[in-house]
Amino acid sequence: MDTTMGQHLEVETKFSVSESTQIPQLEAIAEVDHIDRTEIHQLSAVYFDTVDLRLTRAKITLRRRTGGNDAGWHIKFPGTIGRREVQAPLDGEGATETLPPRELLGHIRALIQGRELTPIAQVDNERHMSYLADEDGAVIAEFCDDHVSTVSHLPGGVRKQWREWEFELADGTLAEEAISVLLQSAQSVLTAAGAFVSNSPSKLVSALDESVNHAPKPPQMAQLDKNDPARGVLAAIAANASKIAEYDPRVRADEYDSVHQMRVATRELRSHLQTFEGILGGEDYLNLEKELKVLANILGRARDAEVVEERLSNLINTEVGDSIEEETKKELLEDLGAEYRREHERVVRALDNDRYTDLLQALENLLVDPPLITEVEEPEATEAPESAETTESTDVSEATEEADAEAESVEEATEQEESADAPESADLDALDEEYSPGSQAPVEEPKEPKKVDAALVLLEHLDKAHVKLVKLEKKARSQWDDLSIPMLEREENFHNLRKAAKKLRYSAEAVGKATTVETKKLYKACSGLQSVLGDYQDAITSRNELLRRAQVARRQGRDTFAYGILYQHEQTLSREYLTGYSDAFKSVEKAYAKLAEDTAKRSKKNKRK
Repeated sequence: MDTTMGQHLEVETKFSVSESTQIPQLEAIAEVDHIDRTEIHQLSAVYFDTVDLRLTRAKITLRRRTGGNDAGWHIKFPGTIGRREVQAPLDGEGATETLPPRELLGHIRALIQGRELTPIAQVDNERHMSYLADEDGAVIAEFCDDHVSTVSHLPGGVRKQWREWEFELADGTLAEEAISVLLQSAQSVLTAAGAFVSNSPSKLVSALDESVNHAPKPPQMAQLDKNDPARGVLAAIAANASKIAEYDPRVRADEYDSVHQMRVATRELRSHLQTFEGILGGEDYLNLEKELKVLANILGRARDAEVVEERLSNLINTEVGDSIEEETKKELLEDLGAEYRREHERVVRALDNDRYTDLLQALENLLVDPPLITEVEEPEATEAPESAETTESTDVSEATEEADAEAESVEEATEQEESADAPESADLDALDEEYSPGSQAPVEEPKEPKKVDAALVLLEHLDKAHVKLVKLEKKARSQWDDLSIPMLEREENFHNLRKAAKKLRYSAEAVGKATTVETKKLYKACSGLQSVLGDYQDAITSRNELLRRAQVARRQGRDTFAYGILYQHEQTLSREYLTGYSDAFKSVEKAYAKLAEDTAKRSKKNKRK
């Protein structure tokens, strides 16, 4: 990350005041001992957004501010406590008066998706600032008396003026308990002076006011019938697409677990697209799944580096690390940290690439205009009357699938209609003549396309995912004790089994969201199996990294004793993790059997209807 960029958590409260309201004695606020200094700044900020206000609608602000102590480009993100602000200088790489620096722009790429940024408002402010210090002289808060003048550049926008107070905590100076006391005390003192807590979250919102209603809205997700399983399909895709966009800025900021969560969302989305194939389709749809795989792999490398660093850091700080020299520990941890930073930088480069922007745009296009698969009904074949013997031999058994039963009911209805509309025998010769060779048959009207049975497609994918899981489990179990097979290959069998369990879990979730089939127990059981095999795979990944580093150290003539200790511990842990595998797999099989039983009962019930 560019070292010229900065971040901080903004925790503040805004107050509406009249022009005549007098500022109270600020020393009356709890924890405030004296006013360290006062300053007056002339601030001017231009706010930018897309034409359809994608940032504003997501409660994100982008501005270019001049004047004051923090002139530069700023992005503010919403948070549970305060707002996270990312800053960059006015002359940062790639910056102009209408375009933020390249690296800052990366924080909003997932939302704007390559769209042009345009000025939406200007806020000018004469700020009278007081720095409030505690008895030790440390500045703990800032009080701002703002005289604001704004104009909205949106259609219907107007000029406005008002006065407001801001009480903002200094970044990272107070404990959580002290923060609450300070904010409550400030609110009491300031409201007693005639101020009111502002209903507006920001100056930009106040500046735009009703003009936001005149801006075009972003394309909306297609609205399907609430009983259509494809509606649940789109909802599942939208949920993970939103997660990718949500974690994008967090990954760039290297927040804890952000790479992991974005990777999960990406892989789950890719799995959903595979599960939904047959309901949705087309060349663009298939390409989207491939692009998600590329992104997941890049995130996966960073995640693996993060896991290894975290595991070995924790391991070194236990008694296992007592026999390792401090210099060796330090060197190993520094190397692991550097490895993760390299992979994280690689992730950020990928997120800044146009290929990623195209991926996000393709996801939006899919949700707005879903490529629903349709099929054309085949013309009904004219069949000769069947003999009693033939009819008896083709009776449908109780085990016939529901789809076949539905097809039969259509055929029965058709036969009844044909019987009712059948011509008298005297007309048969005329019909034969009409369709005799050499005569021109009437042109049939093309059949209207209809959507595929989405529920049936989803259940078929679920069944395929389960069959694959069972097949891989049998292979992993049967080859585990076969020492003629290399250890890495036998371990890879369980890694493949874990991926299959994850696939079944995602399929179960998709079916549960898109249909009335109850899949929670199967989803939970798959999560349990995935967790067991995930711990196992993390230990294997860590162990293999240690082996690689030991080999490098040996070639360089360095001591490899520490690597051997850590290697053996991870090897032992990996085997211990597998002890829970058998019970976890049985839980999956039990849950799937129950699901199959319930589905069969429902199928029979539908047949009787």
